[in-house]
Amino acid sequence: MVDTLGVAVVGFGWMGRVHTQAYARVAHHYPALALRPELVAVAEDVPGRAEEAAARFGFASATRDWREVAADPRVRAVSITAPNFLHREIGVAMAEAGKHIWIEKPVGLTAEDARAVADAAAKAGVQSAVGFNYRNAPAVETARDLIAAGEIGTVTHVRVRLFSDYAAHPQGALTWRYERERGGSGVLGDLASHGADLARFLLGDIASLTADTAIFVPERARPTGATAGHTLATGELGPVENEDYVNCLLRFASGARGVLEACRVSVGEQNNYGFEVHGTKGAVFWDFRRMGELGVSRGTSYQDQPVSTVYVGPGDGEFGSFQPGAANAMAYDDLKVVEAYRFLRSVAEGVPHGATLDDAVRSAAVLDAMARSALSGAWVDVAAGA
Repeated sequence: MVDTLGVAVVGFGWMGRVHTQAYARVAHHYPALALRPELVAVAEDVPGRAEEAAARFGFASATRDWREVAADPRVRAVSITAPNFLHREIGVAMAEAGKHIWIEKPVGLTAEDARAVADAAAKAGVQSAVGFNYRNAPAVETARDLIAAGEIGTVTHVRVRLFSDYAAHPQGALTWRYERERGGSGVLGDLASHGADLARFLLGDIASLTADTAIFVPERARPTGATAGHTLATGELGPVENEDYVNCLLRFASGARGVLEACRVSVGEQNNYGFEVHGTKGAVFWDFRRMGELGVSRGTSYQDQPVSTVYVGPGDGEFGSFQPGAANAMAYDDLKVVEAYRFLRSVAEGVPHGATLDDAVRSAAVLDAMARSALSGAWVDVAAGA
């Protein structure tokens, strides 16, 4: 028997739309799912945006006040896709109202914020999901399985990269993303949070690190109205308060070493995200732009050992729910459908599937350590038990 779950979306920028579309598609890809989402409410404080979303996507109601969503008995689960500085307040309130939470990373401005939301969810007994979507790629899950099975030997080192040009234009508007009070960290929260999660997902906990950060575009124009995405502006200039770039050396609890590098102003780079993991007998390579491919080197040659391109297919992660055969492409939005499925399955079964608020806390602890290290120039231990 299929039950329905009243869901709401709080914050309707680009990511709010992505969550909404994932809810709409999830039953198409997972027809056996015992819980079907019903779009009950959308909240967005930009005038007219919630009403437009309701008309376009079929939400039953629209509001500018997310508190109305928290008080709505029809809503049993909520997607929180509002700006970072609102994550803690909204997340805690939704958990205390008994709503299951699908929230975008980095879950607040600090590890303390992420922990507050996680503690509230645990106390309320609600399920959670966090938007670490890249770990949902079937090739990434296959890479993790190969590493865990010892196919590349003992892991020695990893490099994780996240390079983008979304903030490279000097006339990019000075939105909340560039302010400490509302955005918190810059590229740390936006991209390095994904990198920290991928590194942990593949290799386990990070024990210590040293980091360096920089701001390369020091001023931006203040927007004169509501913004969506990474828009341009020509108004009064204001200071960029958080980092454009981070480079970080990692030491894992396993003894492996790593490099995590992220930049939001990399001219010529569009979503160049990926990793290279090396072991004593081989290596695995993944590039998000070729999401269904995995470079694999394994064997007993050690020197001059070739790298094979493996195309993931049915049987690898969630690939079979989207495509019938290897080398058929999946897309970014498909990863969010996987995320929606795992969230809804968590709610239906009462046990977590996929990335949770605990993962958000651990990622945030890594980011906090990066920020401390960038200020001190020293190696910093990542908070134990985070």
